Amino acid sequence: MAGFKTLARVGVLAAAALRGSATLADNSTDPLTAINITAPDGSARASFIAHGATATSLWVPDKYGEFRDILVGYEDKSLYVSPRNFFAPIVGRYANRIRNGTFTIPVSKNATGPGELYQVPKNEHNGTNSLHGGDEGFDTRIWSIVDNGTDFVSFSMVDPAGTEGFPGTVITTITYSLGNSSIFNMSIQATATEATPILLSAHQFFNLEAYEETQDLSGHILQINSSKIIATDGNLIPNGSFVEVEGTPLDFRTAKSIGDSINATAEAQYCGTDCVGFDNAWIYDNNTGDAPVVSVWSENSGIRLDVVTNQPALQIYSCNAMDPTPRKNSQGGPDAVVEDYSCFVFEQESYLDAINNPEFGIDQIYGPNRPYFWHSSYIFSVVDE
Repeated sequence: MAGFKTLARVGVLAAAALRGSATLADNSTDPLTAINITAPDGSARASFIAHGATATSLWVPDKYGEFRDILVGYEDKSLYVSPRNFFAPIVGRYANRIRNGTFTIPVSKNATGPGELYQVPKNEHNGTNSLHGGDEGFDTRIWSIVDNGTDFVSFSMVDPAGTEGFPGTVITTITYSLGNSSIFNMSIQATATEATPILLSAHQFFNLEAYEETQDLSGHILQINSSKIIATDGNLIPNGSFVEVEGTPLDFRTAKSIGDSINATAEAQYCGTDCVGFDNAWIYDNNTGDAPVVSVWSENSGIRLDVVTNQPALQIYSCNAMDPTPRKNSQGGPDAVVEDYSCFVFEQESYLDAINNPEFGIDQIYGPNRPYFWHSSYIFSVVDE
């Protein structure tokens, strides 16, 4: 597929940044200063800030040949600092949820041991679990810029041992790049000084219409190569089993509207107690890492996204409960706000809370002899009329 020649270059850049990151000083520039990159053929452009290694805009062409900014976020960049709401940063050291904020190494069912017990701040559901790395996850940190060119930027960050209760010092590098034909590549590498859980992801909110035609997801069509989701309780904490999607609103093996499927989730409350919408982890079927496993497109703008990733799962959040947030000027702001069910989040990641569910058979403990690597290519195109 066009554009995959850039992946080797991305890996080299990320590796070089990672090798040099351990000696980095604090970032000397304003962490909210925009870093802009453009695809070599001009088919896409994007902006980033060092706070949270956050993507703040992503412009791709629609079916009319006009560029739209499809990333939901803030016009006022100071708002990326507070309140914390995960508009397109890197999340970690452990993304998604941890039951009771506890885990053991070696891992055990619900941290019952044997093994050394660790406690992460419980920052969700009235202090019952940990979300996205605790109180001060990777999204709250100032990352250093270790390399930057016209079509790429690499950020790195050192997470000292004991931070948020996690063992071991972890050095992480994220490289964002834009390739020809509107391909947005992301590669994350991390190394740890001792055994520690690592689960990272990019946490981008999308609206493929940039709110021009509609204010909901009815025109967004989704297809996922997945026959099951991770089963959870009312707080979205996994219990170690799965739910088959066949016969449920979660079945996107055949493409269908996201927005038109939301109300059908109400009875089963798949996204948690009293919740309507999606906040679930789909397990990809036979993902080889070299072909798209999820696709989404807008019937209105014509913008299509196909994803190739080395990750085994996809968490989707359908913006079920959004704080009143003025939209960016590029999306009709500031008078209009980001409404509930008007955007979606893709988190390419490993199985959530596998460190409390060893029956998943997923090893998320990394260390000096086992580096972490995450990669996703977001391939944008225009749907045929």
